[in-house]
Amino acid sequence: MATITFYGAAQEVTGSCHLLESPACGRVLLDCGLRQGGDAVERIHNERFSFDPSSIDAVILSHAHLDHCGMLPLLVHQGFRGPIYCTRASADLLPIMLKDAVGLYLRDLERENLRAERRGRKPREPIYDEHDVEKVLHQLKPYRYGKTFKVGTGCQVCLHDGGHILGSAIVEVSLEENRGAKTLVFSGDLGRSGSVLMNDPELLEKADLLLLESTYGDRNHREEDETMEELRTALHETWEQGGSVMIPAFAVGRTQEILFHLGRLHYAGQLDAWQIFLDSPMAIEVTRVYDRWLDLMDGDDIRELSAAHRDSLADFLPRLQLTADTEASMAINRIKSGAIIIAGSGMCTGGRIRHHFKQRIWDARNMVVFTGFQAQGTLGRLLVDGMKTVKLFGEEYAVKARMETLGCFSAHAGQSELIAWAAHFKPTPRIALVHGEPRSQDALADKLWEELQVRVAIPAVGESITF
Repeated sequence: MATITFYGAAQEVTGSCHLLESPACGRVLLDCGLRQGGDAVERIHNERFSFDPSSIDAVILSHAHLDHCGMLPLLVHQGFRGPIYCTRASADLLPIMLKDAVGLYLRDLERENLRAERRGRKPREPIYDEHDVEKVLHQLKPYRYGKTFKVGTGCQVCLHDGGHILGSAIVEVSLEENRGAKTLVFSGDLGRSGSVLMNDPELLEKADLLLLESTYGDRNHREEDETMEELRTALHETWEQGGSVMIPAFAVGRTQEILFHLGRLHYAGQLDAWQIFLDSPMAIEVTRVYDRWLDLMDGDDIRELSAAHRDSLADFLPRLQLTADTEASMAINRIKSGAIIIAGSGMCTGGRIRHHFKQRIWDARNMVVFTGFQAQGTLGRLLVDGMKTVKLFGEEYAVKARMETLGCFSAHAGQSELIAWAAHFKPTPRIALVHGEPRSQDALADKLWEELQVRVAIPAVGESITF
């Protein structure tokens, strides 16, 4: 018998962490992610593992977004010494993601400790640091898509293209046990069909238990052509009224897709004379990693790049300026109109986008474009939901900038795509919904019953399923 226990992304979107236990594989974590939302330092210091990290035999990562890998440094700090399996492209992204995250955490902690000392309070020690990140990187065991590898004494694992971001994987775990073979499939984050740069998620056919993401389980995305027209119109309107555009972007995935779409508009003659800035050192590094893996991406989209641009996504957008250093970033503040600023973080929980909000969010001529899911408790979600004032760096600002949310840019499959992907399993397996808020999960559960006649589990944190 095998058991899966849900310790994160259970009736919530972030913090993916599921513990698989079986005599065939031992104790294996599927993802080890960070919950997002609220104060970053408080959030990290409040994280607690409900298991002994030193007892974990291995980790299998679905992809390199922090809500799936961000707690790995804490895991090794608390005693985990086993292999961390992932795709080769994810192994290229993880040093960038984890080093950036630990740097932000330590800088935020240093500022908080300075304030605490001024008030006579005791400073807090970091719960992990750069050395723990290095340990994580030394424990990585990367594999190609489709290459089966062994975990434990009777467990075979294969990673399939999830189509979500570069290196994202659907995890297929085959267990040989006394009562016969069992297969667990963990969808990770499933990408959308037809998403630019990414291949469509691979289709699998056999599973006894399917862990299915449900981020957009209650809705479908708009068609790409409609969304691109919406973006073109919104950009032109903002240009005409003398404004600027701020795009909070996830460094991995959305940034590269945005660059590609803006490049398309440019070559179609549909982009005004904007100054365009990629104001994120991490996104710049990640884009260079994408350049190394262009042969892994959707061939039809890559063929749109001319021979001169085949080696670099950034070159596909001639007006793009890369502002890696702080001085170049601050210089953008001197531009009063006509700037498109792409900056992290994607949910506005930190990073340079908050500095640009300080300069521009109070001006009704400007626009903020959201291109990815905004989790509960994040500043991005509050703005999408209509927040009227925002506190940034200790000061209150009116929110007058126009807010636009473009669903086509989502890296997640919509409701109908999730159902169509699950329908390829024959016979239909047991399904547990993860990585979604309750409203989305309830809607997807109803639809799965209506179309596939399968009743699904929606586990809460700490619940287990035996299969």
